Amino acid sequence: MPVFLSRYLLILVFMAGLGAFAVARDAGGPLEPVVLIASATALLLVSVLERYVPYRENWNRPHGDRATDWASAATLIAVVEPLLKLLGTLALLAVYGQSGPGTTGTSAWLQGLPFALQVLLATLLIEFGKYWAHRLHHMLRPLWWLHAMHHSSERLYALNNLRFHPLNHAINFALSMLPALLLGFSSEAILCYLAISQPVLMLQHANLDLRSGWANYVFSTNEVHRWHHSTDSSEGDSNFGSAFVLWDQVFGTFRYMPAGNDPVRVGLFASSAGYPARSSYWAQLKSMFLPTCCRA
Repeated sequence: MPVFLSRYLLILVFMAGLGAFAVARDAGGPLEPVVLIASATALLLVSVLERYVPYRENWNRPHGDRATDWASAATLIAVVEPLLKLLGTLALLAVYGQSGPGTTGTSAWLQGLPFALQVLLATLLIEFGKYWAHRLHHMLRPLWWLHAMHHSSERLYALNNLRFHPLNHAINFALSMLPALLLGFSSEAILCYLAISQPVLMLQHANLDLRSGWANYVFSTNEVHRWHHSTDSSEGDSNFGSAFVLWDQVFGTFRYMPAGNDPVRVGLFASSAGYPARSSYWAQLKSMFLPTCCRA
């Protein structure tokens, strides 16, 4: 992989998302499409690069998982995300009524802060919720059975980022985005967080030889995130942060080793025997509701 891209692709993607958001906001244009376009562009770019300069050649070959990844991605994008957006809107109406947040109390205080500070606070809160949602999915057996879908792939490549059980995704939303909405952060602040975090997440599972250097201590890069997918639980119970690893640094769950050091294998922990890892998306989806769930 070209040295420049290896070292700076992550930072370029981050800056592109932030820059596109800033331009659209200054122009008074719609902001939500910026998030979608920046994320889709990053995913497409990574998918193309993986074909020509993969980190591991064998991760480019399907492991009987491609249909599951595509089914999960389609379900999240077409069904789960719209439903969560609707539920978030209904929750705001229930709490604030038609007037919406921003008129009284905490919401008015938050929205009165400088915009950059709003974004920083929203990022800290949302990432805190995502960190603990993720960590709880590793600590509690029933939640792990949901999260196992994400870990069941035995390779890492761009589309893995959208491999989630819908209930896992909904719990993450409930513990991270929903509190930020209900506290009254402005939609612009939350969209700015998404504009800088979502493109970064599109690189998190990339089958690319990125050498992000100091950025590994700030962002949840693919170098850092590989350890989270280790089949060894002593390695995999780490790096729970979403786009950033701040809370991993705070709570002592950060793991990173210099380039060239990787987990031996990626996939499910040995203790997950009984999970239908190589079954279809629908078999994995319904396994949570079967009598055999969570016993292994």
